[in-house]
Amino acid sequence: MAKAYASIIVDAPVEAVWRVIRDFDGLPNWLPGVVGSSIEDALDADTVGCVRIISVEGGAACSERLLALDDSRYMVSYGFVKPLFPITEHRATIDLIPVTAGDRTFVQWSASFTDLPGHEGETAPVMRAQVFEAGLAALAAKCAGAEPPPGTVRWDGWRPAKVFCSSEVNAPREAVWARVRDFIGMGDWHPDIRDMKMRGDVRADKISGVRDFLFGDGRILERLTYLNDADFAFRYLIEDSPMPWMNYHAALALHPITASNRTLAVWTADWVASANDDVRLIPDIHENVFQKAFDTLNERFFSG
Repeated sequence: MAKAYASIIVDAPVEAVWRVIRDFDGLPNWLPGVVGSSIEDALDADTVGCVRIISVEGGAACSERLLALDDSRYMVSYGFVKPLFPITEHRATIDLIPVTAGDRTFVQWSASFTDLPGHEGETAPVMRAQVFEAGLAALAAKCAGAEPPPGTVRWDGWRPAKVFCSSEVNAPREAVWARVRDFIGMGDWHPDIRDMKMRGDVRADKISGVRDFLFGDGRILERLTYLNDADFAFRYLIEDSPMPWMNYHAALALHPITASNRTLAVWTADWVASANDDVRLIPDIHENVFQKAFDTLNERFFSG
């Protein structure tokens, strides 16, 4: 299975970028080389299953079927019906992730497909460079500085987490992962953490291992529940802390920004607490734990 991928940060809120991306009939408005588009059978462009007929420069045409559209998570997925390339089993997805630091948008465009015999390795570099990278650069230029539509509400649907914090880290994903993967290394990239160690002297990459540290005036115990070197992500839960919450679970994931060779880091957390406590807890975790850690990462290790 062949793959193509590209990503970029767009200087506009996610709602403004999504207004452009969700229009399945709107490619001529932003994608270089596309000169025409129409939806078969007069269906609305947000009807899942509809097929768009695309005309490109030079007179060629193709058709693509809308496979999924998600207004609550800003995702569109489609597949070729009549392809432009010598491929089959094609599926492509455009995902948007809000960048909370600066209210910008991370856009990633990916595709998987099978090359036809005799054409192995031909399509992926062309699709990545001439479609995805060129398209995302044009999208960024079109949307730069755009305002969200009036009345839009972020996370229209169930929120992804009580705290959703995302920030650009000034280094490639592999370099950032080498720093954050160490479950007891956070003391190096958060100034308020002290004396972090693994209980029982177990390895820091042991699933079920517990890290023990001081934060402010309290002691916190956190258990590693998931570590994935292929997806650059980990999750953990809090076993004990002085905070007024229960069932605290958190996750950190890294996404490559291919346009700048940097990283989008996304940190989320959920728990159960009273509404009165959440008024304080939610902004405190966002700003003084997650965003402060991201800022420290850049300042201490990736400022160059």
